[in-house]
Amino acid sequence: MSILTYLFGSKTNTNKAITVLNSAEFKNKIEHINVQLIDVRTPNEYKNGHIKNAINIDFFSRDFMSNFDKLNRDEAIYIYCRSGSRSRKSANKLASVGFTKIYDLKGGILGYN
Repeated sequence: MSILTYLFGSKTNTNKAITVLNSAEFKNKIEHINVQLIDVRTPNEYKNGHIKNAINIDFFSRDFMSNFDKLNRDEAIYIYCRSGSRSRKSANKLASVGFTKIYDLKGGILGYN
């Protein structure tokens, strides 16, 4: 089993910097405080509808990580994608470069109310 986890990754989040929030929790947080809200979908996905005040940083972009240099690593960052896969991967990348408070929308925007 550990070989499979190593090869394909684990869906369980073990990084303490990352908190996965359900739709209601995520919505409550982003509506009541000023946050760094990031949509990691493609520009076309973003253009077809996004959460108000979200900044689009395309997960597939060559300069994906450099775009995060403009953000404050010590402030909470809220991140989402279409279904949760890209945001989970993004959250792990952000934690690895020093972001300490990352909130990931469980199930992505598909499950957002």
